[in-house]
Amino acid sequence: MTSSSSDVLFTPFKLGALELPNRVLMSPLTRSRSSQPGDIPNAMNAEYYRQRAGAGLIIAEATQVSPQGKGYAFTPGIHSTAQIAGWRLVTEAVHQAGGRIHLQLWHVGRISHPDLQPDGALPVAPSAIKPQGAQTFVSADSGMLDIPEPRALRTDEMPGIVEQFRQAAANAKQAGFDGVEIHAANGYLLDQFLRSGTNQRSDEYGGSLANRLRLTVQVTQAVVDVWGADRVGIRVSPTGSFNDMSDADPVTTYSALAHELDKLGIAYIEVVEDSFQGNHAAGRPEAVIAAIRKQFHQTYIANGAYTAGEARQRIADGNCDLVSFGRKYIANPDLVKRLRSGGELNDWDSSTFYGGDERGYTDYPAMR
Repeated sequence: MTSSSSDVLFTPFKLGALELPNRVLMSPLTRSRSSQPGDIPNAMNAEYYRQRAGAGLIIAEATQVSPQGKGYAFTPGIHSTAQIAGWRLVTEAVHQAGGRIHLQLWHVGRISHPDLQPDGALPVAPSAIKPQGAQTFVSADSGMLDIPEPRALRTDEMPGIVEQFRQAAANAKQAGFDGVEIHAANGYLLDQFLRSGTNQRSDEYGGSLANRLRLTVQVTQAVVDVWGADRVGIRVSPTGSFNDMSDADPVTTYSALAHELDKLGIAYIEVVEDSFQGNHAAGRPEAVIAAIRKQFHQTYIANGAYTAGEARQRIADGNCDLVSFGRKYIANPDLVKRLRSGGELNDWDSSTFYGGDERGYTDYPAMR
């Protein structure tokens, strides 16, 4: 069935400084296809994103802000001149195709391995708590490796973490992005500081709720100082269980975070409401969503296993403003066109999600 011309998914939307032609966003998707050595974006990556430039906004894959921030083989960085140049290939391709693109800024924290860290150091975290069952891969030959107990960051190291994000934000501007998204979801460093299950500190970065929020707020302020609030967003996963994550009271935690982010005036918050990687909530965490919506008055982007029909309904009901799609965008580079016309969607091949070449990356067919 073809959608009507008044379909809410295809109405323009002002997202901060950007004018979006539709409300169908491409969520950040790790694909592990950067050039080695150096974790450098390449021409194949540029073609992949160019194919998907019809999205209202592309939020590019999680990109490490520093060598310390790396947690998986073949993921890109934004801390070297070669990486900046590689990402410029991507942004130019997307812009030439008429698209808009943000970069997601990422520090994995404890979700890493000494083989991926500078000088073989232990991964860092708010507290020395091993993520049970979490694994990563360090090379094409390693297979999945267990993650060790991390080292707790010292208080005097925290300004350096903030600086990693600030410099990465500046590098993203040099690379030609339209803005950035701060990765505070899915069990990585900022998420580890936010949630009570992973933050057992007793200094000003842990203990009380205000202290657990501190690093994320400081990072966000630093990134806003580079870009301006209207080109900055953040991603959170309040009830996600991936990477052994939990929080004793996500409604209170994320209501307070939303309040602090609202004061900073950032353009949007993207919320992973549900995830195939694991979720403590049964379905979408409606109480958390409502709490965030009450405290955060800019754009709310919903994410997590959405169909087009559910996206339309939740926008109409006021539960979100925009929806970001992940796996559907992997398999359907022309997702907007397909949804607009009611065309059939390609199925994704999960065996090609991470690593490899063009197969399962740039060879999904467009609709005829």
